[in-house]
Amino acid sequence: MNFKEAISKYQPINKQEISDKKIILEYISLFYDNILTRDNQIVHMTSSGLILNKSLDKILMIHHNIYNTWTWTGGHADGDSNMLKVAIKEAKEETGISKVTPLINDIVSIDIIPVYGHVKRGNYVSSHLHMNVSYALLADESEELVVNEEETSNVGWIKVNSLDKYSSEPYLIEIYNKIVRRARELNSIKK
Repeated sequence: MNFKEAISKYQPINKQEISDKKIILEYISLFYDNILTRDNQIVHMTSSGLILNKSLDKILMIHHNIYNTWTWTGGHADGDSNMLKVAIKEAKEETGISKVTPLINDIVSIDIIPVYGHVKRGNYVSSHLHMNVSYALLADESEELVVNEEETSNVGWIKVNSLDKYSSEPYLIEIYNKIVRRARELNSIKK
């Protein structure tokens, strides 16, 4: 299933997602030729993975160098229309883990995330929007972690109820908590 079909199929869980889904689908139609790449400097697709432990009470997070805060893994589609594949690839690259699996293969959250202007690799990146889809991913807490020093300064497991002590991005904390709630609902259905 391509990314547009997956987003169309997704059932929003609140008013924010209803609105964001509508806008994302409109922008995919408007910019289909370049929404999967950073060639579109105003708005492009991204995919994130909220990596949870098996008991769903900890998140594997990275300390991001540009934003100077603990955050989830994820990244730009860079032309790849398989958003789950992008989320898993980024999870592995950014944490060093080798085994990560989706709780389910479907999108669990859809959000428009503002990105403020910043310098990356010596170049200024103007403010823009990430049309983001998210997946609940699972990993083993005992697996060795590796810091990706190009983008991050630390990687570690953080208790869900301690997110506000690590993340300085309240908007993203809301998204993390939304995904954790969704993952717990899905996990209880699977049992």
